[in-house]
Amino acid sequence: MLLGEYQHSLDEKGRLIIPAKFREDLGENFVITRGLDNCLFAYPLSQWKTIEEKVKELPTSQAETRAFVRMFFSGAVEAELDKQGRIVIPQQLREHARIDRDAFVIGVSTKVEIWAKEVWSNYSDRAEQSYEEIAAITKIGI
Repeated sequence: MLLGEYQHSLDEKGRLIIPAKFREDLGENFVITRGLDNCLFAYPLSQWKTIEEKVKELPTSQAETRAFVRMFFSGAVEAELDKQGRIVIPQQLREHARIDRDAFVIGVSTKVEIWAKEVWSNYSDRAEQSYEEIAAITKIGI
């Protein structure tokens, strides 16, 4: 399970260190794509295949579905860890997530999310204010 929050910086070549605690679950190769809320999603290949199967079941007759599928898959790249545990994040994905230099890499159960530092700080500040309300709505009993 992917858990935790880590801060790292991109180097001049657009490489980001993936925390050691995430590397085993993600594997040496994994998929990165556009996420929601201006972040990036990183999926282990096994999880990516599950998502692909689910997407195949979506009704492509709906314009919104087609737009989502196009954006989700066209932004996807297979990432490969180098010997130092880094990946290259392509420019178009860095632009989507507004990542210039500093990033947060967070574990979210079955995937990793990569956020620009400022975007994550703003998002987490807002989410923290409504955390208890959201927990009550979800009714998961924590």
